[in-house]
Amino acid sequence: MKLLVVLMLAALPLCCYAGSGCQLLEEVVDKTHDPEVSVPEYKQYLQEFIHGDESAEAVGEFKQCFLKQSNETLQDFQVLMQKIYDSIYCALY
Repeated sequence: MKLLVVLMLAALPLCCYAGSGCQLLEEVVDKTHDPEVSVPEYKQYLQEFIHGDESAEAVGEFKQCFLKQSNETLQDFQVLMQKIYDSIYCALY
């Protein structure tokens, strides 16, 4: 389960690089680090990408990791993601 959470974290910036829809990625990232979005709301938003109980549990744990972070850490994460979006690798998409 922990491996799946790590893979999800690693895949976020790569999705933009792969050209698989940065707008969708940005919306998911926004909901991921938004402390006002609860785990059930997050799961509901990602429902079309969740296939089975294990995936649902992993998505819940993934969101819970962000809910446990301080506001400063969440702001730093947002800055990191913006740097990735502005990178030369995402500029092509």
